[in-house]
Amino acid sequence: MPSPRAQVTKIAHGSERRFATGRSVVALILREMATSYGRSPGGYAWAILEPLGGILVLSFGMSILIRTPPIGNSFQLFFATAFLIFTMYQQLSSTIGRSINFSRALLFYPAVTWVDAVLARFILGTLTNIVVMALLFTGLIMTIESNAQLDISAITEAVLLTAFLGLGIGTLNCVLLGLFTAWMQIWGIANKPLFFISGTFFLYEDMPTSLQNILWYNPLLHLTGLMRRGFYSTYEASYVSIGYVSAISGICLFFGVVLLGRFHRVILNR
Repeated sequence: MPSPRAQVTKIAHGSERRFATGRSVVALILREMATSYGRSPGGYAWAILEPLGGILVLSFGMSILIRTPPIGNSFQLFFATAFLIFTMYQQLSSTIGRSINFSRALLFYPAVTWVDAVLARFILGTLTNIVVMALLFTGLIMTIESNAQLDISAITEAVLLTAFLGLGIGTLNCVLLGLFTAWMQIWGIANKPLFFISGTFFLYEDMPTSLQNILWYNPLLHLTGLMRRGFYSTYEASYVSIGYVSAISGICLFFGVVLLGRFHRVILNR
């Protein structure tokens, strides 16, 4: 049985490691902010203007083809509830997937680990997207006659699940990109159809049953439905399965963490 002194020493080392992890994550977040936003004119403003431009262009194009959206009376709000969810997922899965490559030089220091690199990008990406969502949704609701009745719990759940999905797939992408340099290009091509089949332009309930049976397995479609449930009081989105999205996210995160623990040194030395 270890002596009391040994136990105290072990606890002290554990506390120091947790403190060091916190400092490393904060330092990596600050570095990421300076690199991604601080070096370009209007870098932080562009994080808001880019999705806003996408929403306006899409809604204008669709308003020419269809007079009213499938639900509600605002094309902008209808598209935003799907577009911002997809954007958050895409950014998190992509940026987290490049965590090791981005922080490669720092990961050779003992105080910085691959966990710190992943957490830094996850935290910054999640907070940035939450701020962008809050600003854009507030602006849309204040400037259009949407008659939206918000369900904050459903909106919060959709955002948190999207962050979890982005973390899980991003962590797995981090391994695959580190072992196969062409993976991110392959993943980018494979991801493009998701924009069109994740409920951006339609409601799941309006699709034929044969398509519903296939589309149901797309976790982003569940997240879009959950987000729209939070903005439209009459929309039930009964097909949404929080358990399914959580399971997909958790499985990807589990394999990503296990494989990174096994291969992160191989990736660093490539």
